[in-house]
Amino acid sequence: MMKTIRVVAAIITAASENGEPMIFATQRGYGDLKGGWEFPGGKIEEGETPEEALVREIEEELDTEIEVGELIDTIEYDYPKFHLSMDCFWCRIKEGHLVLKEHEAARWLTRKQLREVDWLPADITIIDEVEAGMD
Repeated sequence: MMKTIRVVAAIITAASENGEPMIFATQRGYGDLKGGWEFPGGKIEEGETPEEALVREIEEELDTEIEVGELIDTIEYDYPKFHLSMDCFWCRIKEGHLVLKEHEAARWLTRKQLREVDWLPADITIIDEVEAGMD
């Protein structure tokens, strides 16, 4: 049986200067999937809730404190070497400026721009739900 990796992803929302909703996307800087775009986050450690894991990961990766909101969905996706189970939460920034420590690049995307980046295969599967929730 394939190994399951449980991860959490932050769909971080903000408004542009003209009040348009935007979400934060990061480009992977390492590993097999380097160069692909994803929602920031990471693995859930032993004894952590998904929400705790997300707060810790965003602090580590982006030097930013977030507030975790409701669960959008849990994505189940089979990559060639493992099964990914990814809890995706709406989040907002409490404090910090999203400093890129582990990623190549990042973008704030408006609804119109959501499909302009080359999303990783698991992440693309939640784009419709993210788009629907960007109000």
